[in-house]
Amino acid sequence: MVHCTRFEDKVAIVTAATAGIGYGIAARLGSEGAKVVICSRKQANVDEALQKLRAQGIIAAGCVCHVGNPQHLKQLVQFGLASFGKVDVLVSNAAVNPAAGPILDMPDTAIDKILDINIKSAILLCREVVPHLPRGGSIIFISSYTAFSPNAPIAMYAVSKTALLGLTKALAEELGPQGVRVNCVAPGMVPTKFAAALVETPEAEEASKARTFLNRLGRPDDMAAAVAYLASEDAAYVTGEAIVVAGGMQSRL
Repeated sequence: MVHCTRFEDKVAIVTAATAGIGYGIAARLGSEGAKVVICSRKQANVDEALQKLRAQGIIAAGCVCHVGNPQHLKQLVQFGLASFGKVDVLVSNAAVNPAAGPILDMPDTAIDKILDINIKSAILLCREVVPHLPRGGSIIFISSYTAFSPNAPIAMYAVSKTALLGLTKALAEELGPQGVRVNCVAPGMVPTKFAAALVETPEAEEASKARTFLNRLGRPDDMAAAVAYLASEDAAYVTGEAIVVAGGMQSRL
């Protein structure tokens, strides 16, 4: 249980935040005092997540948003401003992986979707949010441990996550003079619906655990804790960085 209020009087927008890692991030920021704006492609999912957040005493608002639609991104930011009057934190979490296999065998439609949702939408969302961020504002991208060593069968997805590492560095330099920090969290194996194959069988689950030093899979709460640190004043001198939250899985030296 978290008993601090690092985000009192702050407003955070979290994309793809009705389940899994995104929901965990919204709940963590809200538990520390933030007003949270969540979104998903389906209204029913938004309503269910809002009910759960509000049951925890979190002040939250939510709307439907398909991040691949630039107009929806504009509407999301305007919804957040209309709901709470400002934006202090953006967590860009939405991602897709519509196909698996070697990159050169990937259908054009799958490549386009991965690039649009995982990279382009993150850039366009920042374009909408940045004019409203104050000094001390924070942007956090959700990448992946696979970004450091993309391999089959999810190499195209992993490459899109590698791009977020570069985007983090580039925007950190661009926005630093404005006092806005940009960082990235690279989750390890977290058995959400998005990554259900990790625990598809008991054997698969044990094999996944064995790849970590801690012999366990990650949890949304683990990722949320890293995001909360990076978004807070505790990380006031941290920008352009990626934190790997993967239980010791090999990612980089």
